[in-house]
Amino acid sequence: MKIPPVSIRYLRSILELKDAPPDQGCEVAFAGRSNAGKSSAINTLANVGGLARVSKTPGRTRMINFFSIDDGRRLVDLPGYGYAKVPGEIHRRWEAALEQYLRYRQSLRGVFLLMDVRHPFTEMDEVMIEWCALRSIALHVVLTKSDKLSRGAAMNTRLMAKTRLAGYGSPDFSVQLFSSLKKSGTEEAWEVLGRWLDLPREDQEKTPGA
Repeated sequence: MKIPPVSIRYLRSILELKDAPPDQGCEVAFAGRSNAGKSSAINTLANVGGLARVSKTPGRTRMINFFSIDDGRRLVDLPGYGYAKVPGEIHRRWEAALEQYLRYRQSLRGVFLLMDVRHPFTEMDEVMIEWCALRSIALHVVLTKSDKLSRGAAMNTRLMAKTRLAGYGSPDFSVQLFSSLKKSGTEEAWEVLGRWLDLPREDQEKTPGA
């Protein structure tokens, strides 16, 4: 019997880790600077428009959002960092929840770190990379909005990113180009997701949500 295509659905949103789904199975977290294209990337990978909230206003992802693939596998949209125009109390709760999630979540299998290909490796991006290196968390850098650059310029940025990541000495760090607008890079991203989430090969070869 062939396994049907994966179908991603919204599960819940939390401000405190105690309200998260049970820490069982496996999940991949999506992190990145505000307006780096996290929500758009999740929608594109899920092949479901509007699954994750998309806004042109930075900082709209104010909670940790969980999306279910099946009973044991999840995608997690973390609050975007680097945007201060939110109430102080909410900002503090963001930071606390984010740190607790990365430090204590046992089901976390890896982090997709999304960077705008035109503005990669911000200070907070570097902090996230160093955190993953310190905690031995697998990291996949997704250079979003690659359609905004010429192919040559985008490839040069990817090469630069690959070189910088190699400097951390982790075999579990990788990088790719991605465009939600052009829907390019989805297969490469799902190859990584499938490996981390231990998806059956039949699922990886299908288009999610088809």
